[in-house]
Amino acid sequence: MLDPFYLIVDSAAWIARLLPSGVRLVQLRIKDLPGARVRSEIIEAKALCAGAGAQLVVNDYWQEAIDTGCDFIHLGQTDLDSADLAAIRRAGLKLGVSTHDETELFRALETQPDYIALGPIYPTILKAMAFAPQGPPRLAEWKEKIGKIPLVAIGGITLERAVGVLKAGADSAAVVTDITRNAHPEQRAQDWVKATRRFAV
Repeated sequence: MLDPFYLIVDSAAWIARLLPSGVRLVQLRIKDLPGARVRSEIIEAKALCAGAGAQLVVNDYWQEAIDTGCDFIHLGQTDLDSADLAAIRRAGLKLGVSTHDETELFRALETQPDYIALGPIYPTILKAMAFAPQGPPRLAEWKEKIGKIPLVAIGGITLERAVGVLKAGADSAAVVTDITRNAHPEQRAQDWVKATRRFAV
């Protein structure tokens, strides 16, 4: 089962900064860095999370995750086109997959994922989305379809919305800008930990 508070950041520096707040589950989502830099970021993030007893999930870079001995990868739908799922499984990595509609959910389930992510739940400022906001009620629908597979809610989730999405059916609420663009990110992360801890299994 996933921790109900799922932090997503783009650097090992952010991980080092926020782990002391009580973070137990963090995704390293790097964009537009040279390969050598990506590898060094993953290595540093892995060491930081291991030292803090937190679970690291590497976004996209499945080969680098295998090469550096990581144990969890997250893939979007376009990443599934090029990822070697057999190699990922042979390496023993757990797998999370993004979904936005029924077709993508069916495709994700075929990979036998360790969690399914649904988004965006709310409008998001992080990136342009081809899909309209799903809304919390969709979480209950997705949870019924996937059964015991953990469900991650992502997209526009703030501290004020976190408890609502967890009550609606998500096992974990993913957050990016509500923490990284907050004036006091460490305190905001602590507040997330406090607000979501009662949902931890």
